Amino acid sequence: MTAGCWAAIEKDGHGLEFVMTAHVRDQQFIDLMAMITYYHCGGHQLDLEHSMPIGEPWVPGSNCDHLLISLPYLHGPDFEHCPLPGGHARILWTLPVTAAEIEFRRRHGHEALEQLFDEAEIIPTDPFRASVV
Repeated sequence: MTAGCWAAIEKDGHGLEFVMTAHVRDQQFIDLMAMITYYHCGGHQLDLEHSMPIGEPWVPGSNCDHLLISLPYLHGPDFEHCPLPGGHARILWTLPVTAAEIEFRRRHGHEALEQLFDEAEIIPTDPFRASVV
């Protein structure tokens, strides 16, 4: 999970933090969260239903080379809102996805893609999951 995005660019006490759920603990995921923070705070503000390329597979051999900003479904609805002194942080999930899934989302919308994820019963922490499109 990022720590500091909220403070770096909060507006009126409200800002975003990001969480990623991975299958193992690994330094590469910490590096990826740092990249998300840099991207978000460096002028490319991310929000719900946004995406970003990560420039390489999520893990070697994975087809997932983008991140989709979504609600933190795996963690339950109470996880999304974090009260802080003077405001709150909204915590959004960074879900690794494929380029084909991002292209599908561009053509058919975010909800249509999430419906495909539900129908396929993806395991979002599986770096080797098949693309749903």
